Amino acid sequence: YSMPWRQRCLKNQKKIPVNPLNLPIFVQTLRTPSPMERMILTSAQKALKINLNENIYGTFAEIGAGQEVVRHFFRSGGASGTVAKTMSAYDKDFSDAIYGTEKDGRYVTEPRLRKMLHHEYKLIKERLQRDQHPDKCFFTYANTVATINFTRKFKGHGWMGLRFQLTPGREPNDVIFHVRMKEEEASLQQETIGVMGVNLVYGAFHIRNNPEELLKSLYDNIAKYKIEIDMIHFEGPDFAGVDNRLMSLKLLKHGMTEAVIFGPEGNNILPAALLYKKNVLAMRGSFRPVTKVNIDMLKKGIDYFINERKVDREKMVVLFEITLNNLKAEGSIDEQDFLDRAEILCSLGQTVLISNYQQYYKLVEYFTRYTAERLGLIMGVTNLRDLFDDRYYRDLKGGILEAFGILYSTDLKLYIYPYKPSDQEEILTSKKLKIHPRLKPLFDYLVFNRRIKDIETYDPDILHIFSREVLRKIRHGEGHWEADLPAYVDNIIREKKLFGYQPENQQISSQDEEEEHYAE
Repeated sequence: YSMPWRQRCLKNQKKIPVNPLNLPIFVQTLRTPSPMERMILTSAQKALKINLNENIYGTFAEIGAGQEVVRHFFRSGGASGTVAKTMSAYDKDFSDAIYGTEKDGRYVTEPRLRKMLHHEYKLIKERLQRDQHPDKCFFTYANTVATINFTRKFKGHGWMGLRFQLTPGREPNDVIFHVRMKEEEASLQQETIGVMGVNLVYGAFHIRNNPEELLKSLYDNIAKYKIEIDMIHFEGPDFAGVDNRLMSLKLLKHGMTEAVIFGPEGNNILPAALLYKKNVLAMRGSFRPVTKVNIDMLKKGIDYFINERKVDREKMVVLFEITLNNLKAEGSIDEQDFLDRAEILCSLGQTVLISNYQQYYKLVEYFTRYTAERLGLIMGVTNLRDLFDDRYYRDLKGGILEAFGILYSTDLKLYIYPYKPSDQEEILTSKKLKIHPRLKPLFDYLVFNRRIKDIETYDPDILHIFSREVLRKIRHGEGHWEADLPAYVDNIIREKKLFGYQPENQQISSQDEEEEHYAE
């Protein structure tokens, strides 16, 4: 838009000589929207469209700072056909009288939101007789929000949810998610919450058959730097086929958050709830598939970590971490490959972190949002070598010193697992690692202060196992890969045909061979 308006118009037109004098006649060319594209309406248009639908009827309950959502529906007009009741239990005692007392005294929580949804939706069914409203689809919108405080140290966060029917009389669905606010003024945060709440109500009824598009629609008319969704959960009869682990991945894919966590049962976990004031031990890898080496790294790393003086075994969280970049193949995220890895890790009872932090210092910075306790990272010696490669820190003004300042601004320890590339080569540990002379003093300082420790209790009989070789055997139908994996993992791969599994001696297709070569 830097060029004058007339020039822009001419630039977007097509010159077509159509007369004997060869004088150009301008014909306006309009781009026809793709059938798959979605028209983004304003908040007022969305609220009005909901209000004008005589079959959508429900209640709004907002506590804390989230008092802006229902206002959009009142201001757009025709709200009497949509809003059965709206309320704000702003006072704690009133809120407790309606929804019950919270034992821990916290009100901006998922259990509080679920109590609100359950209570209000129950009232709709009790007070509105179905025979008098045979065509109504009932809903309850609720939120509980705390905005930024005066000291600016607490940025604000909240829970938002919708319980709704898509067919009259059918069991309802739930969409519940957690947000972290990033704006610096409470009034701005409230306005953003109001817009996102309208997007949720509208998306639930008008983008019903596409959960991913519904997820993207939550940011209609909202810039992503204003608010972050770091956990979302879909449930109900109309979302029976939705895998919430995959929806977590969509949050990352569309830039709505930088990291998501899900547990062994495949359920999404709020990072703050899991990591708050905890000792965190994380291990990064591709886990494609998880091998005996990965399990040995984890077990030995845990043994070292729990023996640290500042680590409380009862408050320890162990995470398998996979970076978003590791999930990409040919420039896009391979969702099936992600689910294959998740299936294996969940079957082993592990908690999984998917992040967009390629550099370790960003991962540590993420953990320090929630905890100031001792942290630990388990990594191979080759990863340690990359950690001391200053090429990876050129985007930082302070270079590698700034990155290590962030890494060790908290109580962090690195546990290094050895590497043996072949039978002819010796085992490589941190003591034998070649570090550039410029960075050797920094490396020696960290070793001297016990911030870097070699795992010396490793199993030497499994150092020959590499995930890429196991994956190649699985995909090419070769034998003798089962012994490289933890117990029962081979059975899961065969039964569910994970990672492109081929029965023994069955050859992989040439196309798959090319894709595998690219992935490696």
